[in-house]
Formats: sequence, structure tokens, C-alpha cells
Amino acid sequence: MVMTSELEAKFTRAVTISLYTWRRAETDDPIDDEERYGWWGDSYPPIADDRIGSRLWLLRRVRLTSDTQRDAEFYAREALQWLLDDGEVIAIDIASEKVDINRLNLIPTLTIASGAKLEIKPPTSWQVIYAV
Repeated sequence: MVMTSELEAKFTRAVTISLYTWRRAETDDPIDDEERYGWWGDSYPPIADDRIGSRLWLLRRVRLTSDTQRDAEFYAREALQWLLDDGEVIAIDIASEKVDINRLNLIPTLTIASGAKLEIKPPTSWQVIYAV
């Protein structure tokens, strides 16, 4: 099944916002200072516990280990879960590749109801180099 460019743009935009907007840190998340960040609108969600963004930002100053890679995949799945919950997609797969000692690429693949798959590679303007 072929996906239209309009649908591809919609999902690419949704994934980009979901992954690269900073979700507020949980109370038990280790943080560098007292700031938990996050979008102010999450303080008053129209649906209980509905939040925007990801906690990938928590990994900005950690060494890139296999545990960090696992955490990044977890945070990415968590950030994209709403696509499954809202019935926008039927499956999400998160692949990650360690490029070198300080860079990890996350590549989500979405499966829509028709069975079409869309692999979303991050635009270079959004790629992050770890500040180790």
C-alpha cells in the first residue's frame, strides 16, 4: 500500500513534535537541577494525564551506553503511544543505531490501518549530539 505525501507529512510532523518537544520530567526522574521543564499546557490537559513531548531531553548529558540506548527507545515509545491510543496507527517500531561514541539515531516506523509502513528519519536540523 502506498501512503500519500499528505499523510506522510502529517505523521512526520506528529512524530517530530512528539519526540522533540520536552515533556515534563516525572517526580522520580534524575534531573541536573530543579527544573523539570515541559510544556505549560500539560498542567491543564483536557484529558487526564494527556501530555505532549518526550523525556529524551533527560539523556542530554549522559554517556551513550546500551542502557542509554534502551532508555531512549523507551522514551520514544512513550512519546508516540498516543498515536496507538488514538487509533492513528496500528503499530509503532522504534529502531536505534549508535553512530559513534556520542550520537544515537532513533528511527520510528509507523504502521497505519491499511498496512502501509512509514519510516521517519529525523531531519538533520533536529538531530542531537550528546553533550558528554
